[in-house]
Amino acid sequence: MTELTPDERRSRRVVRGHILFTVAVLLALGLAWLLVKEILIIYVSALFAAVLMPIVDRITQLNLFGRRASKPVAIFLLVVGVVLIVGLFLTVGLPPVLHDLNQFSAELPQRIPRLVAWIDQTPLANKLGVDEIVRRAEGALTTTASYLMTSLPDWISHLFDILSTLFLCIYFLLEGDTALRFVLSLFPNDYRIRLATTLDRANSKISKWLLGQLLLMVILGISSTIVFALLHVRYSLLLGFLMGLFNIIPIAGGIITITLAAIVAAFDSWTKLVGVVAFYLIYINLENVYLIPRIMSTSVELSGLTVLIALLCGTSLAGITGALVAVPTAALIAVLLEEYAVQQDVE
Repeated sequence: MTELTPDERRSRRVVRGHILFTVAVLLALGLAWLLVKEILIIYVSALFAAVLMPIVDRITQLNLFGRRASKPVAIFLLVVGVVLIVGLFLTVGLPPVLHDLNQFSAELPQRIPRLVAWIDQTPLANKLGVDEIVRRAEGALTTTASYLMTSLPDWISHLFDILSTLFLCIYFLLEGDTALRFVLSLFPNDYRIRLATTLDRANSKISKWLLGQLLLMVILGISSTIVFALLHVRYSLLLGFLMGLFNIIPIAGGIITITLAAIVAAFDSWTKLVGVVAFYLIYINLENVYLIPRIMSTSVELSGLTVLIALLCGTSLAGITGALVAVPTAALIAVLLEEYAVQQDVE
């Protein structure tokens, strides 16, 4: 048996190292596939912790009773404030919304025939096959409305996931700096400063985008509720709540909610339908021209195509949760690609 040369032994060690690395990567991917739900919860918790951290820092800078609050106290005050806001909404705002939803589900089968008769009066109704379309829409809308009511217990069953996300978010607020230092310690010294700076820039963009988006949601929800109430559109509280809630999903959320509001308004009259559509068109222009430039002046600056692709991928991978975090995730990836992959032109 011939003895191996040093180069051959080195080559074999390299091959074994590559094999072990490949096996480790495959095992990690398999484990990630099994724990995809838990990984999603951890990611969402870390994302919201990054968004809330500037607020915690602001609270620690306040002068409370002659002294500044520590980070745990600031986090406690933030949690108490969020709990009070959510409790106020659950006791004051949510019951009318649920009442409108229940009434909408109960009245929908009786109101569909009026809509059919109203559409049949239009000249193009027969040519477009409106009767067949409305019959199919009736079944779809009735099923959807019934699903929203009957699946409420299933939504409540996810309360554990919501609480897990909340507690993880609090722990990320408390120990996020330690976790970040550990992650950075895995990289060579030459790359740590650059990576830390890049992550700070991404965090700043994501935080400002999400906080700005929440403000836009509140503005749209309140304004649409007021306008729908003035127009005497049925279920104005429900529609206004949905308009604000779904506004967190760019493009698609607005299209879905205004279509629903237009259908509800069409149940009553052309005037209400025109009023609802006119309000939304005016609001969209006002938002694009005035609100977004001021609220989102330092936003993520993603193109419309990038947003659509991110929403498509996020929804496909994780449903509603994926849609909510799709744009911030795209912003994070864009910042990393800009720093490490995009080749800058040298003049």
